Amino acid sequence: MKPTHWFSGTLAASCCLALSGCGQPALQSDVAAADDTPWYQQDTDMNPRLAEYIKTLASNEFQGRAPATAGETKTVAYLEEHFRRIGLKPIDGDSYKQPVSLVQIDPVQVSGMTLSGALDTTLAYRDDMMAWTTRVVDGVELKDSELVFVGYGIVAPEYNWNDYEGLDVAGKTVVMFVNDPGYATQNPELFNGNAMTYYGRWTYKFEEAARQGAAGALIIHETEPASYGWGVVAHGSPIKFDLISENKNMDRSQIEGWITAETAGRLFAANNTDIEALRAQALSGEFKPVPLNTTASISVKNNLRELTSSNVVGFIEGSTYPDETIVYMAHWDHLGMDFSNPSNPVFNGAQDNASGTGAVMALAEYFVQQPQPERSIAFVLVTAEERGLLGSAWYAEHPVFPLETTVAAINMDVMNVYGPMKDMVIVGLGNTDLEEILVKYTEQQGRYAVPEPNPEAGIAYRSDHFSLSKKGVPILYAKGGNDHYQHGAEWGAAQRAEFNRCCYHKVTDEWSDDFDLRGAQQDMFLYFRVGNELANSRLWPNWYQGNEFRAIRDASAASRQ
Repeated sequence: MKPTHWFSGTLAASCCLALSGCGQPALQSDVAAADDTPWYQQDTDMNPRLAEYIKTLASNEFQGRAPATAGETKTVAYLEEHFRRIGLKPIDGDSYKQPVSLVQIDPVQVSGMTLSGALDTTLAYRDDMMAWTTRVVDGVELKDSELVFVGYGIVAPEYNWNDYEGLDVAGKTVVMFVNDPGYATQNPELFNGNAMTYYGRWTYKFEEAARQGAAGALIIHETEPASYGWGVVAHGSPIKFDLISENKNMDRSQIEGWITAETAGRLFAANNTDIEALRAQALSGEFKPVPLNTTASISVKNNLRELTSSNVVGFIEGSTYPDETIVYMAHWDHLGMDFSNPSNPVFNGAQDNASGTGAVMALAEYFVQQPQPERSIAFVLVTAEERGLLGSAWYAEHPVFPLETTVAAINMDVMNVYGPMKDMVIVGLGNTDLEEILVKYTEQQGRYAVPEPNPEAGIAYRSDHFSLSKKGVPILYAKGGNDHYQHGAEWGAAQRAEFNRCCYHKVTDEWSDDFDLRGAQQDMFLYFRVGNELANSRLWPNWYQGNEFRAIRDASAASRQ
């Protein structure tokens, strides 16, 4: 029986065509493989040191691996020593470190947001709105900025969609819905249907508002399309981390932020309309921006601290095409220390992401024992993922290996520690033809491929591979699923849910001797086989037609000619 989150309908049909056959293979846990070894006992021993690597990185000695701390110093030294011991080539003399320049922006004072005009009120910080600036300055003041509703705040040529058409937003503050029209309509023919596209991510909306010249950008929070509640937006730490750019981020909007749906409702009511009426307009295909006859004023004062962290990069040089590179990546960082909790102060981050870092270490060790590949293979362990994918973003802006000749990237973030799984989850299934290679080897293992169970949450845009996606590099982000070889899919889903409840981003994400890393080892063999095939072939994977990153990849392909 297929698990309940198996995809269906139009998406299933299109993915079956793209992947040259999908669905659960005949070989199951009670059927022997060609060598009479049950599938769940195969491929479980790629590198027996995987447990050692994870346990070490997740130990208290590494102090939670926060960037720019003593924990980073110890972590980076450990990773460098490993790369040096197994014989990876360094990137700078005898160093494996790529320095990353960061800034910590601490909003020490945020005023209320004063609205004047159709709606006269002051929005309370955290209760009605959440706002900040990513400009690297001591403070900003937005004063009497006209509010204008811009639908979903999207400019997507491949979908023939432009919410800003004919609008000059210089000096104005744009107000927009979260997510994208595909999710809002559940129409599989519109954007990517229920599955979020990049255009639905809040980060994109702020980037686009800045490109349009908006002084401010406010997203309307709604729990279901955002996939998280208001508390996630407003009641976490307000401290922001960013990369240090030459212009100090002065090309970004002065103010970025969110308003509650209730606040938006009051604003729209003051203009004799409501959220649902404006949603219908935004989805009509004939949308025109709507002035809200209200101005906004707000000020933010910052404390700034510049930091230096490091990505850790080593590589195997290709024998025939050394300038073409396959990248394996994971983030080494976690959340550091909680000094207010003396009984258990360390955010050990065993699953997130000592497991992925350990997997890259183990894969690198396995690769150096193989014949020299024709193309180069890089192992990139990045910093500051937990601060906003910053280490990978730095790498994407300052690539050690040119992105136009980067063949593909394979990302590892939270490995399977629950034992062999029948299913292999492909995050963002239907995006790139890398999937076809993975599915081939997944089926050879006696397993089957599935999409993530909640594509509307946009997980494909929330780990480090996304930094390379935005530059057009095809990526693969996949991991063992829930359909456990012995206990079944409900048991597997319960383990994931319990981790999210008890341990995710908490000090309780610790190493356990009960971890069953056989499933992680099987997944690592799949990562190896995909990368090894790419490294010893002339394949150039690409995004499928219609994907938002296809045009960028095509342009980089043209530059290789």
